[in-house]
Amino acid sequence: MTTASPAATPPLPRLTPETEFFWASGADGLLRIQRCPESGTWYHPPRPDCGPNGEYIPVPTPVSGLGTVFSFTVNRQPFLPSIVPPYIVAIVELDEQEGLQLMTRLVNCATGNVRIGQRVRVIFEQHDRIYLPFFEPLMDGADR
Repeated sequence: MTTASPAATPPLPRLTPETEFFWASGADGLLRIQRCPESGTWYHPPRPDCGPNGEYIPVPTPVSGLGTVFSFTVNRQPFLPSIVPPYIVAIVELDEQEGLQLMTRLVNCATGNVRIGQRVRVIFEQHDRIYLPFFEPLMDGADR
């Protein structure tokens, strides 16, 4: 887990009752995603209900934090002073379920070394009570 300096604070999400579990999840180093207690289906982004008629409430449940780069782009535009380009915006598909995807940043990886299908793991950047989930390559020696 990394801790960001105040000068590098990016725009942060607003904590709501529906999403606080996700943004505070990294406090113990675990990524949590909602799962339907009836069907076992995982859901992201967070939703208020699940089941055929919305009769169940999804439960925030820890996941492995492992996934695969499904898609990515290298951003070279300086949109925010707190995020220095170039940086990698990626869609990561989590191991728990096909189609369970998270838009995130890929860190600790040179922009020329990222590839679709690359194995990654979650790390967190702490900003007070918010833990931003980013992903980094599972190291095989060639990704740095």
